[in-house]
Amino acid sequence: MKNIPLAVLLALNAGYVDTSGFLALQGLFTAHVTGNFVTLGATVALGTAGGLAKILALPVFCLVVFLSRLTGIFLQSRNWPVLRPLLVAKLVLLIGAAVLAVTHGPFDDGNALATVVMGMILVTAMAIQNALHRLHLGKSPPSTLMTGTTTQIMIDLAEIVSGSKPEEKAASSARIKKMLVSVVAFAAGCALSAGAFIEASVWCFVVPPVFALLALVAKTATPEGD
Repeated sequence: MKNIPLAVLLALNAGYVDTSGFLALQGLFTAHVTGNFVTLGATVALGTAGGLAKILALPVFCLVVFLSRLTGIFLQSRNWPVLRPLLVAKLVLLIGAAVLAVTHGPFDDGNALATVVMGMILVTAMAIQNALHRLHLGKSPPSTLMTGTTTQIMIDLAEIVSGSKPEEKAASSARIKKMLVSVVAFAAGCALSAGAFIEASVWCFVVPPVFALLALVAKTATPEGD
C-alpha cells in the first residue's frame, strides 16, 4: 500500500464522499462546495428541503481551510509535522460521520439537525483535505474538483497534436498521465459510492474512514518529512 500515491487516495475518497453526501443528504455537495449554489437555487425553485446545509457549506468550508492553515503555521513554528495531524483530523471526522450515519440515518429530512450536522462534518473533512493538498501536494492535480484538471488535459492534448516542440510534448504527456490518474480515481470513488449507497444506504459512509486510514500509510513526500 505504501506504493500508492497519497494524491490518488485523496481523489478516490473525495469522489466517494461527494457522491455519498449528494445521494444521502438531499443533494449536498461536500467536496465541490460551490456546486451547492446550483442545488440551492433548485431547492428554492422547487420548494424542496435542505437549503440550510447548502447555505452553510461554503462559509464552513472557508472557515475550516482558514483554521487548517493557521494550525499548520502553528505546528511549523514549533518544527512539528503538519500533514499527518491534518490527515488524522480528517480521519476522526469521517469516523464521526460514519457513526452519525448509521445511528441517525437515513436522512430523509434535509432540514433536520442530524442532516445538517452530518453535512457539515463531511464539509469540514473535505475542507481539511483541500487545505492539506494545496499546501503539501501542490505538484499533484486537485483531488476534489475535476473541471480544471479535465480542461488542462484537453489543453495538453491540443499541444501534442498541434506539433509542439519535443520537450513541450514530453511535458504535456507527463502532465496528462498524472491528471488522468486523478480523474480516474475520483470517478472510481463516485462509482463505488453510488453502488454502496444502492446496496447499503447510509452504511456506505463506513468506507471513507477506511480510505482515510490508508492515506496515513500512503507513500508521500512532504516538506515536513512526514
